[in-house]
Amino acid sequence: MRPPIALTIAGSDPSGGAGIQADLKTFTALGTYGCAVLTSLTAQNTQGVDGVFTPPASFVRDQLTTLLDDVYVDATKIGMIPNAEIAGVIADVIEERRSDFGKIVLDPVMVATSGDMLMGEDAMSILHDRLLPLADVLTPNIPEAALLLGENPATDEAEMKEQGLKLINRGPKSVLVKGGHLRGSALVDVFVQLGNVVDVLTGDMINTRNTHGTGCTLSSAIAAQYARVAGGADATDIGVVASAREFLQSAILHAKEWEISKSPESGHGPTNHLITVQGV
Repeated sequence: MRPPIALTIAGSDPSGGAGIQADLKTFTALGTYGCAVLTSLTAQNTQGVDGVFTPPASFVRDQLTTLLDDVYVDATKIGMIPNAEIAGVIADVIEERRSDFGKIVLDPVMVATSGDMLMGEDAMSILHDRLLPLADVLTPNIPEAALLLGENPATDEAEMKEQGLKLINRGPKSVLVKGGHLRGSALVDVFVQLGNVVDVLTGDMINTRNTHGTGCTLSSAIAAQYARVAGGADATDIGVVASAREFLQSAILHAKEWEISKSPESGHGPTNHLITVQGV
């Protein structure tokens, strides 16, 4: 028997709220066996990012090829890509052995919740030109969608739809523009698929500072759900995205009162990846 298997290609967050730590916890919470390839090590906590150590691009390639030579992968989530060399290696390996990666969820991590920039312009260029066309789902938030398009950030649902439609023309099979940066009591996300199929997904905006790693959690939840579909579960693309959003909303809601930081009045705490373990 082979379980659903998902791979995360991303950076490490020692505080556990984002990066591969959040991804692996999400995979486990959703009944998926998790594998990880590290693109960077960060020194960060709930207050922000203090430093980044980047391994050689050749070692990232070694991690990928060694893993894929032996282990099945049903779905892949790509997160933090710190430089152009690593972006190029990831694109190279995917192009060389596309079928080994399963469904690919690309989370264009450019700016941390704290506001720290996490990707240089050269890496952004490779992500745009080579990785977008390889993605089954692209999951930018409003600032990231604007950066990818070289435009001002969307200010309402209509502009989110417009930017999602523009991004679908850059190569990905679908785009989820996340509206968490919009003001208001309602959460609005826009999901665009090939053929200009647009779905608007709504929910309640949860008032909390514990939002660190929400983008990582959502993209890895989408990958986990795709891995489960590969293992026999029945779902449409919109169904996969909707179920991943439900998991994230519950994880945020059940972390609302959490305080893992010694300075909870500042910074951003994590979501609660334990919800399925706790049975909530």
